Amino acid sequence: MISRSFKPFNEEREGKVKEDSASSDIASLCQPDVEEREYVSIKNWAEEDRPREKLMAKGAEALTNAELFAILIGNGTSKKSAVKLMQEVLESCDGKLRNLNHLSFQDLMQFNGIGEAKALTIIAAAEIGKRRMMEDGKSITQFRSSADVLRYMQPLVQDLTFEKSWVLLLNNNASLISCITLSSGGLTETSVDVRLLLKKALLHDATSFILVHNHPSGNLRPSRSDEELTVRVNRASQTVNIRMVDHVIVTDGDYYSFAENGKI
Repeated sequence: MISRSFKPFNEEREGKVKEDSASSDIASLCQPDVEEREYVSIKNWAEEDRPREKLMAKGAEALTNAELFAILIGNGTSKKSAVKLMQEVLESCDGKLRNLNHLSFQDLMQFNGIGEAKALTIIAAAEIGKRRMMEDGKSITQFRSSADVLRYMQPLVQDLTFEKSWVLLLNNNASLISCITLSSGGLTETSVDVRLLLKKALLHDATSFILVHNHPSGNLRPSRSDEELTVRVNRASQTVNIRMVDHVIVTDGDYYSFAENGKI
């Protein structure tokens, strides 16, 4: 005879599983998440690892980008250090400082732990870095190579999301007379008025020039219209005895030179 208190094995096991599951659920509710368990306030870090102390002891070059920004923003959150917070911001920029300029105020405010003050601090720091690059570019007084063109133009193109063209007007020593914007276009192309370019060159008594435009897509390969433009400008400049030194396509960190590739 089977006892009334008897439970089949499967039913007994099912009850045990439910009991274990309930216990597990309660335990998980009481268990802090990984980030919370691993978080340690910077003030409790070893002194040599704290960003401010590390800066004083070893100099700014010893700190990571995230550590330097952590000093600027001051603090993180109750569950995340300022260093960790800035690591997340920089990771969203593929770890490249130049990409910080692409983040808007609203973009930065999306990060948990970044309020108005921190967002404005990051934007200000990124802008200072950009202006430093512009100062470096303006220090170039002679264009001896296409790499000089990249250094000069980099701060001007790094934040552009559309194509734009310029002409660098030069004298006999390849020194810069003026950098003039010729046109601003769409996402994939911009037009250049050849007559306007030559008019500017003549008015500034330039003996040579470099045509420059950017590719916001990052693709350095010249398009067919880029090649046709180069031919038109080069032929027109010869009629007024002004030398076309180069046509340079600039992206964020790289360039393509028509002259270096034997196309001028």
